[in-house]
Amino acid sequence: MPKSKIRALDGAHAVAEAMRQINPDVVAAYPITPQTAIVQTFSNFVADGLVDTEFVAVESEHAAMSTCIGASAAGGRVMTATASAGLALMWEVVYVAASLHLPIVMPVVNRALSAPLNIHCDHSDSMGTRDAGWIQLYSENPQEAYDNVIQAVRIAERLLLPVMVMQDGFITGHGVERVDVLDDGTVKGFIGEYKPEHSLLDVDNPATYGTWDMYDFYFEHKRQQTDALSKALPAIVEVGEEYGELTGRKYGIFEAYGMDDAEMAIVVLSSSAGTARMVVRGLREKGVKIGLFKPRVFRPFPAKEFAEALADVKAVGVLDRSIVFGAMDGLGPGPLYLELCAALFAAGNTTTRVADYVFGLGGRDIIPAYVEQVAQDLAEIAETGEVKTPVSYLGLRE
Repeated sequence: MPKSKIRALDGAHAVAEAMRQINPDVVAAYPITPQTAIVQTFSNFVADGLVDTEFVAVESEHAAMSTCIGASAAGGRVMTATASAGLALMWEVVYVAASLHLPIVMPVVNRALSAPLNIHCDHSDSMGTRDAGWIQLYSENPQEAYDNVIQAVRIAERLLLPVMVMQDGFITGHGVERVDVLDDGTVKGFIGEYKPEHSLLDVDNPATYGTWDMYDFYFEHKRQQTDALSKALPAIVEVGEEYGELTGRKYGIFEAYGMDDAEMAIVVLSSSAGTARMVVRGLREKGVKIGLFKPRVFRPFPAKEFAEALADVKAVGVLDRSIVFGAMDGLGPGPLYLELCAALFAAGNTTTRVADYVFGLGGRDIIPAYVEQVAQDLAEIAETGEVKTPVSYLGLRE
């Protein structure tokens, strides 16, 4: 095992530490709660001469991503970070980064979108960009956020696609936990030296970026973008396995707990998986055949893998920390539920019943009692084969 040091870090500082070890060529960023601690801490590393990074303090998040696009197109290893309205302000250029196949890595500290104004956690920001063409990785705790950022560099540069790495605002971003930090040389060796295939600055091998693209070629370019994403999952798995061999912390596209004989399953992203796992562990000790299914990769959505993992489960409860407004006759399900239902349907699964539970909007806590209620509902669904309420809201005041 490589040298490492156990440190007490919150998620934001764990990500900043990973960025210091990555030592990107350019970081362009604008502060926004609860992400600010990432770029503020990293700017101190720049000021102290601990990295060689050109840090660009821009006037907005739109400018941050625009700067990253220019620097990446010029052949640099480039990173930024954002959250909530900052990600929304990037909207136009987030699409541009993916369409130009630029390997930008962007940690996102999930935060609700206005209105009303709220600075706490839900997943409406990153889920709002789920169709922008970025790879999306979700982290349960500061350790996973640290590990995912390091792996994201390898994934992005191998596939020539940008990667977002999510963690929950305040819950993870400001929550101090035990983090196993690798030594700098190990991280440097793992990510390697970035050697871009093309660069705007390579005048001997000119390349074109951001051209006007009429209907005679635009369609084909979008198909090429889809094709690139369709090849991402094997690369994500391979990088995760290599990272596991290096650190003992293996990463795949999902984590399963108690799923081998499960008749019911709870599916949930990020920090809330910890609460759900505790409840599932207690129920299994009582003989209840229930498991936890925690996706790590949301984009590209691993439809086949998820459908296979849940094929023998009678009842699935999906916990969504965001709403797809207007979907399903306006019931307001979450995106994870909709994607999972589509995956099961495409796989020809007509037996597994799925219910959605929207929770934690604006940072509202999810407590064990809520998860226990989901488990009770799933037991009834498994027995009757009927989903009476396809979309429920956990912890909602009447």
